[in-house]
Amino acid sequence: MADPKSTAEAPWSVAKLNTSVKGWVERLGFIWVEGQLTQVKTKPNWSYSYLTLRDTQAEASVELIADTKLLTSMASPPRDGDHVVIHGKPNFFTQRGSFSLRVTEIRHVGAGELLARIEELRHRLAGEGLFDPARKRPLPYLPNKVGLITGRGSAAERDVLSVAQARWPAVRFEVVNTAVQGPRTVPEVIAALQKLDADPGVDVIIIARGGGSVEDLLPFSEEALQRAVAAAATPVVSAIGHEPDNPVLDNVADVRAATPTDAAKRVVPDMAEEIALVAEARRRSAAALRSWVQREQQALADVRSRPSLANPLGAIAQRREEIDREVSRIRRELTHYLAQQTSTVSALRSQVATLGPSATLARGYAVVQVLPRDGSGPEVVTSIEQSPPGSQLRIRVGDGSISAASMGVTQAD
Repeated sequence: MADPKSTAEAPWSVAKLNTSVKGWVERLGFIWVEGQLTQVKTKPNWSYSYLTLRDTQAEASVELIADTKLLTSMASPPRDGDHVVIHGKPNFFTQRGSFSLRVTEIRHVGAGELLARIEELRHRLAGEGLFDPARKRPLPYLPNKVGLITGRGSAAERDVLSVAQARWPAVRFEVVNTAVQGPRTVPEVIAALQKLDADPGVDVIIIARGGGSVEDLLPFSEEALQRAVAAAATPVVSAIGHEPDNPVLDNVADVRAATPTDAAKRVVPDMAEEIALVAEARRRSAAALRSWVQREQQALADVRSRPSLANPLGAIAQRREEIDREVSRIRRELTHYLAQQTSTVSALRSQVATLGPSATLARGYAVVQVLPRDGSGPEVVTSIEQSPPGSQLRIRVGDGSISAASMGVTQAD
């Protein structure tokens, strides 16, 4: 039956107005809405997070309420400025007369959608343990031969070869040129990786490419390549792009280099630096050995000069009586402490027995619970609004419970 219209003689109450609006709003059901996120307010220990969805074409916005677990489970958690599509149900709070959307799903769109897919793969592979530091293989100190996978005649190839040979002129390379952009990249890089991994002379493999857009570097975030790198027995160095770039390959590879030049520096030691380190180590070792001999000689002289050497058992005899006294004191204190704690525990037990719910019920009090019709658990009745006539009640007393039904309610004076 429809609610009667309001008139000057029979106006609606605010509560009735808000209840009617809530019914109209909730009849919309679940809807999809697109916009830009602003004012993202969330903390890991909050049950719910609060966001604002702004219309990018008009001065309009709507408040969003989302379960914090929904946000933290996303591969790319939403941030201010993200362009998204959300799925949710409109909700109107009758107590404060406010409107919001209860969010059940958030999807990134545009370039953010591409990044979100990459982050979803990153999140999934991390869950499988492919990013685990424990499975990362260490690089050889001085590789016999370095495998290099890169574009033909690329700046990345020139940088790696020139820097490595300048650091260690005798270093050897096995270079395999592949596509580093486009649909042929993944199969060609995987084939080159498997070829170099099967070569027993190759001790480490570098996959190198210069920087580029998200779309250009997308092949190095493909799942097939990540699994091929994870399956390789030879350590793999990722040298894709420059410092801001971060394809998934960086996480799966054994070592992530910021640039191709950095990869060469990580794989090949610097001969001049190593020679200097050896000379420095020899100098410090000789100085440390001389210092150690001097300290040991002085320590031996100090020991020989001590009076205790004449009577080694004298100190033991002097300390024996002190130890006996301390043991007796500790025993007395422990006995006293245990007696105090036993008394305290007994007193607390008495208090708990006196103040517990069973004792309260035994004094004639009762707890009344209402059984909701939706089958959820019983609720303790604290207000007559919880138990309208006909409600099923359960009355708990000291020795059991009583089933009852509400016959009527009376407002307190």
